Amino acid sequence: MERKSITTSRAAVACDVCGRTLLRGEHADAFIANGSRRMVCELCTARAANEGWIREGADNTLGVRGRNGPRGGPRSLLGRLKPHRREPPPAVELPYRRISSNVDRIETATRARAQPAVHDEPDVVERNGRPAPAMPQPAVPEPREPRQVHAVPTNADLKMARALDVFNNSAHPRRIAGVARSLGTPMVAVLPSEVEGAIVTIVVGWELCWYRYEVDLADEAAGVRVMGQGAELSELTEPEQVGNASADERGRLVLAA
Repeated sequence: MERKSITTSRAAVACDVCGRTLLRGEHADAFIANGSRRMVCELCTARAANEGWIREGADNTLGVRGRNGPRGGPRSLLGRLKPHRREPPPAVELPYRRISSNVDRIETATRARAQPAVHDEPDVVERNGRPAPAMPQPAVPEPREPRQVHAVPTNADLKMARALDVFNNSAHPRRIAGVARSLGTPMVAVLPSEVEGAIVTIVVGWELCWYRYEVDLADEAAGVRVMGQGAELSELTEPEQVGNASADERGRLVLAA
């Protein structure tokens, strides 16, 4: 049996970079290096580009990315010949300014605590560009009206007369006059206190109602105080049921002669 050799019309192509003969189906790319045409397999195209070989048919004004070329685009031939200079990394700004400002703020606060601030106009002092709030002023107590202290008469008649003067200068006679127009003339008893020498009790009563008042001769500015009221004269003590004064049509009280 005779052996037959099979030959192809395709010429063998070898890679000018690795020297390997290309297999059937592999494609070789043409590059220009030093003015001569070179064939490069698909596995060595990147190496040929890094060596500075120019792909045939590419724009001669643009070069293939060099070994140290920047990413994102090819470098020119002049750029490949120049030594590549790496850009310095971006400077990192340290937070020294913030730290220094915090230190200054702490020192300022410490000095402010150590030394009391003295200002000519404390209400217009500015803090951080804003007017400082006015310092609260201590509350000044309102002056009290001086207590009018009068000499208390030692005689019972003088005490009763003085107490009726205080009563007649108050607003209570108007009530007495109003009730008297309905119930008639009232019974009036004026009694100095046996326990407190400056207190005088005044009782004005009718059959259907009565009022008890008190006058402090030691503090006449306090006026007349209403101490009680009722509906029956039997609710009063025996001395309070004995009249020793009278009331006129205007409700003013007068001691009996």
